[in-house]
This record gives sequence, structure tokens and C-alpha cells, in this order.
Amino acid sequence: MLSAEVSLGAGEARVRYVPSLADLGLIRRTIEDETGFEVGPAPTALSQDAEREAHDREYRTLFNRFLFAAVVAVPVLLTSYPDFVPGLRGLPRETLRTIWFGDAALTLPVLVYSGRRFFVGGWRALRHRSADMNTLVALGTGAAWLYSVVAISVPGVFPAGTAEPFFDVVAVVIALVVLGQALELRARGRTSEAIKKLMGLQPRAARVVRDGTEQDIPVEEVLVGDLVLVRPGEKVPVDGVVEEGSSAVDEAMITGEPMPVEKHPGDEVIGATINKTGAFRFRATKVGKDTALAQIVRLVQEAQGSKAPIQRIADVVSGYFVPAMMIVAVLTFVAWFDFGPQPRLIFALITSVSILVIACPCALGLATPMSLMVGVGKAAEHGVLIRNGTALQAAQSIDTVVMDKTGTITFGKPALTNIVVVESGEASETEVLRLAAAVEKGSEHPLGEAIVRGAEGQGLAVPDAEDFRALPGRGVEARVAGREVLLGNLKLMRERGVPLDGLEEAVRRLADEGKTPMYAAADGRPLGVIAVADTVKPDSAEAIRTLRAQGLEVVMLTGDSRRTAEAIAREVGVDRVLAEVLPEDKALQVRRLQAEGRKVAMVGDGINDAPALAQADVGIAIGTGTDVAIEASDVTLIKGSLRDVVVAIEISRATMRNIRQNLFGSFVYNTLGVPIAAGVLYPFFGLLLSPMIAGAAMAASSVTVVSNANRLRGWRPKGIR
Repeated sequence: MLSAEVSLGAGEARVRYVPSLADLGLIRRTIEDETGFEVGPAPTALSQDAEREAHDREYRTLFNRFLFAAVVAVPVLLTSYPDFVPGLRGLPRETLRTIWFGDAALTLPVLVYSGRRFFVGGWRALRHRSADMNTLVALGTGAAWLYSVVAISVPGVFPAGTAEPFFDVVAVVIALVVLGQALELRARGRTSEAIKKLMGLQPRAARVVRDGTEQDIPVEEVLVGDLVLVRPGEKVPVDGVVEEGSSAVDEAMITGEPMPVEKHPGDEVIGATINKTGAFRFRATKVGKDTALAQIVRLVQEAQGSKAPIQRIADVVSGYFVPAMMIVAVLTFVAWFDFGPQPRLIFALITSVSILVIACPCALGLATPMSLMVGVGKAAEHGVLIRNGTALQAAQSIDTVVMDKTGTITFGKPALTNIVVVESGEASETEVLRLAAAVEKGSEHPLGEAIVRGAEGQGLAVPDAEDFRALPGRGVEARVAGREVLLGNLKLMRERGVPLDGLEEAVRRLADEGKTPMYAAADGRPLGVIAVADTVKPDSAEAIRTLRAQGLEVVMLTGDSRRTAEAIAREVGVDRVLAEVLPEDKALQVRRLQAEGRKVAMVGDGINDAPALAQADVGIAIGTGTDVAIEASDVTLIKGSLRDVVVAIEISRATMRNIRQNLFGSFVYNTLGVPIAAGVLYPFFGLLLSPMIAGAAMAASSVTVVSNANRLRGWRPKGIR
């Protein structure tokens, strides 16, 4: 077996093993025999119905056990206090003993049916030389039942006035604890809402072409290479590449992009997205667990099942807490029996049973995983995939955010930004762009492609060029509609004797803004200047402004020239710039910041960012970037927006705050509850905690923790509107 991970919040365990070295049947039998838990198949994106049904079935079982115990508890409670019940008051002791034997018979099925899981779990824990909450409940209720049976069977062995039954404690405590578990299970089911929503996106069927005919098949039967048909309004069943047709596809549920994305032959489509307009056919490239949706579900499930470092505190405390409480219960029994008022045995039994019941560390065990499950799920709803609990906890203490420039702050793709024409010239901006695009039409250079895209974006009819020549280090030239057109740098203009007519100032200004200016000339006369730049994403400045307002320092890290980097930094509001950094030195720069005592988050998208992402306290990858960067990161931003850096930090802080609230409440509950159960208030106020009240308090504490965790479901990012 390679690893075993238990998620208390999800109510499941995941076991990884090597099939050639371990037998699945043996693993299954061992788990079921030793723990009593059922071993099911690995969850899939299509198993939400079965999981929901299993969850509902378990809830109904618990609730039925509570109902049985509660119904039995009513008559047992009445007969346990005959002096307060008309018709029972004044009955002879022997008659009451007969009634109490009936209570013993009634409460035995409560122990066997409603309380079965406590005794089975406690026995298994004992076999492994450990103790847990089942041990405490089983000991408390079992001791109360046995004492009551002996007290009514052979009352003479007890001191006078102490042979009293406690069958009401057995029925009521088990009823309350089981009710608490049922309510906890119901509330816990809400914590996995994000996973259910993600799984619900998966369509059930797909229409494929096989052997020349169209047929509808279950989506899990789609194979890589299948030709899949999608009509308007249908969901794309799996990932693939469009081969025929075109359409607009709504990808908001995966990428968060609000506008439908145009799809044409050669474009990729993502499973679970919605086809809006036209029909198209695509070739399946990823199916089943390899689709983008399945990968997102897997990442969220793994993160929800992981542990945050803060949970180790609860794990360590819980490991010692149960045995310690058993010792405290014994010591309390001895103290009350030796030094307490009469009837000492009754007081000793009440206090020790109350301690065993109220000391169950359920709330402590649930405090971290429940909040973690909701927080990670909520982040996923906003397009932020958090890899594990460690990353979530680390993100809340970040004080410095380092951002790569290209592809992170900017789009990472050159775009046409400016057209400046000669003041005395006759050519308009449209004419300059049309001629420049004609020259670059056959070019594969990124700057040339940006000019062509700019012209097409303005709806210009770009003519064909003749005699195209690339001039290395200077630019390009070609004949367009009989005119000799040049497009290049200052060196090219001087070589060809083209006057600049005052364009130098515009070139200098554009260069200072981090843009790449190019002179345009025709027939030996200047036409103007065209500038191309890697443009800033529209929400980058807002995100950086929000991060700074929250007290974080933002640092730009780039391999670009200092002039370009500082121009972008001014535009988006970054004060500190680390420019002209070689790819292999990016991780070194992150280490230097960490050496200053900073907690660093690195945001990047490229292969050259991977070492820095891994070095940072929290690596945040832009989801539109490379797979290497995403694999090296702790957090992935599906939408590729820097605004989600704010979301990631805010949700981590909200989740950790919720966890601390849960842990504090759990510690306070046990710190105060156990002494009260032991009778510390009795000498001062005459107050003694009933085991029934202890059971209600223990159940309420678990429900409170789960309910507090569920408050995160209403979380909304504050920094970004």
C-alpha cells in the first residue's frame, strides 16, 4: 500500500496501492473486518446520485435509530421518577422493581439497535489498544445499564438508598447522541455542495458517429478518437477538437468567462460547456477521468480530504484526550465514592458517566476538516483550485505577492496599440494600418501577426503584397498596390533615406510606455508609426490595487527590459520591479525575499516560472498557462484573472478564521464541560450535571461546529466587486 488518507469531513478514506504487490480483495476484507466500514468504488464524476442516495440512506438509518430510542425513552423516563407521575406515586417498592425490570427489557434493544455503533466501534478500538468517542459513549451507557440491572436484581449488595436504576440515562443519552450524529451528517452533506455542483455539470449522454451512423451512448462509453456531434443548446460531453462546423460555446461553468467563445475547426472544446448557437462535430481527445472537469473534481476532492497543519493540534490532543478522560472518570468516581455526600455511589456513578459522555471529542475532530471542505469547495466555485490544506493555511499569512509580467499581468501576446500619422502627410490611420498589414500578411513574426490581427479587428480589407522581403535586424519591405512600402526601425529608415518628419518624439514616447514602435513609409515618404505591445489584462490594475489596499506588497518579476517592465508597472500600480531576470534566477529572487522574512506568493504561467512557483510559500498558477506551471503550484486560477489572487487569499483567511473559531469553541467546550460534569459546581451551588444533559451538550457541540463551518457557504469576496 502506497498511502492511506482519511477525510473526516467527507466521510471517506482513499487508499493507493500497487496492484502487483497488494490484493484489493484482501485490503477490502481487512478494512471491513477490522473497522466495520464499507469499502466502495472510487468516486467518479458520474457517481453523485449513488453518493447522494448512500448519504440519504445513512441519515434515515440514524434518524430511525434516534426515533426508536426516543420512543422508548418516554415511558422509561416516566417510570424512573414515580414520585412525579400520577398513578405511580406511592406504589410499593416491589411493584416498582417489576416495572423497572420492564425498563431494563425496553432499554436493552436501545443498546443493541440504536447504540450498536458505539459498542462495535468501542470494541474495535479496544482490540487495537486505543480509545475513541465510541469508547466513551459505550462505557457510559453500558455502565449505567449494568448498574441499574444489578441494583434492581440484588439491591441488598448496595448501601441503603443507592439501589436506584438509571435506565432513563441509557435511553435518553443514546437518543440524543444519535440525533446529534444525524443532524451532523445532514449538515455535513451541505459542505460537499461544490463537488455536487461540479459533478452535476457532466452530461449523461453523447451523440457519436460510429460505422457511419449516429448513435446516442452514455458519456462514459465515449472513446478517444470518437467523432462527437453537438447541437445547439446541448452540453459538450467530453474534451476535444472541432473538426466541422462552428458555434459559440458558453464556458463560464469551467473558465468563468462570461461571454460565449467562438469555436471553429481546430479549436479546443471542453466537456460540460454549453453549445449556444450552431452545430458542430469534434474529435474526442480526453474522456473519463482525463477531462478538464474530472481533473477539477479530483483536485477539489483531494484538497478537501487533505489536512491543514493546524489540524495536527487537534489530532495530537484527541489522541491523548480520550484515555485521559477515562482516567479522569475513574478518579472522579473514586473521589465522590470516598468523599462525597450520601448517596455516594449514586453521585459517583452520575459524575463518572457524565464525564464519559460529555468528553467525546467529536467537535474537536470535526473542527478543521469541515471548515476545510467548505472553504476549498467555495474557492472552486469562484474558479480557484487549492491543492491542499497546507496551501490554504499558508495563503492566509502571505504578505508579499510576486507576479510574472508576461501572461500574468499582461495577455502574453502582442497586440496593436497605437497608430501615429505624419502631421503633414495625406495618409490616414486606416490607410497606414492597411498598408502595414498587407506587408506583414505573410509574416510569421509575432509583431507582424499583431498588426494583421489589428487590421482584421477593424474590418479592413487587407490587400495582397508582392516581392515581400524580411530585412533581419531592420524590418520588412514589399510592394502593395504598386507602392514600395517599408515597415521597420530607425536603422531601416536611415538606410533608405526616409525623412522622419518629427516622428522621433512619438517613437520615444511609445518606447517609454514599454511598447515596440515601427516606422511605416511608402515610396520614400514617411507615413507614420505603428506601435505593438503585450497589453495589460483589463482587471490587472484593479487586482493589484486591491492587494495593496489589503496591506500586501506587490512585486513584478520579469525577464523583459527595465524600460518595458517599469512602463507596465506604472500602468498597473506596482512599485517594486525586478527586471531583466533570467528564467533560472527567478527562484533565487523569491528566496531572497523569503530571506528578508517575507511570506511570498508567486503568480506565474510559464515553464520558466515553475521553479519560482515551487520555491514560494504559495505558488499560484494562471490556469491558462502551461501544465508544468500548474503542476508546480499550490493554487490554480482557472480563469487566468489576477482578481482571483485576491479571492484565493480572502477565502484562505476566511477559512482559517472559521477553523480557529471551531477549535476555540471545541477546546472551551471540553475545558468547561468536563469539570462541570465532574461536579466542580456542586460544593458552591449544589449543581450536578445529569448524563442526559451531558449527552445533549455533546451532540450540540458537534452540530454547532458543522453549522459554523457551513457559514462559509455564504462567503463572498470583499476585495473584488
